[in-house]
Amino acid sequence: MGGEVTVWMDAPPSEIWDLVSDVTRIGEFSPETFEARWTRGSTGPEVGAFFKGHVKRNGVGPTYWSLCRITRCEPEKVFEFAVGTEEMNVNNWGYRLEARDGGTAVTEYFRLGSNLPTRIYWLALGWSRGRTNRTGMRTTLERMKAVVES
Repeated sequence: MGGEVTVWMDAPPSEIWDLVSDVTRIGEFSPETFEARWTRGSTGPEVGAFFKGHVKRNGVGPTYWSLCRITRCEPEKVFEFAVGTEEMNVNNWGYRLEARDGGTAVTEYFRLGSNLPTRIYWLALGWSRGRTNRTGMRTTLERMKAVVES
């Protein structure tokens, strides 16, 4: 119950890291999350830091805020966060950066939580949501690529 998209960027991980780990910049790249801000005293990327993402699902309709908590933060390698509360993890999103051949393979991925409502949703609409997520991840990564390669 998840998916991933990888885009090659002609830049080292050190030049890409801030684009994936500074959540306040997500509005520049994501077709769904148009802004984010650090919350609960957090000021930057580290395991346990909290932020809120302001989302417009599929780029249309009503907006809502999602609480997120960083679960992995290995500079220039992995940045991952959980969406939802500590009691109900809806899903996890992340980025993996793999340096090779003078550039970086950047992978954005998602993995759904294991709670029953999420599983039912995925069984009913997963085919559609998975496609939308893959399209959105590709858009996000292509926008990051344009910034880092300009």
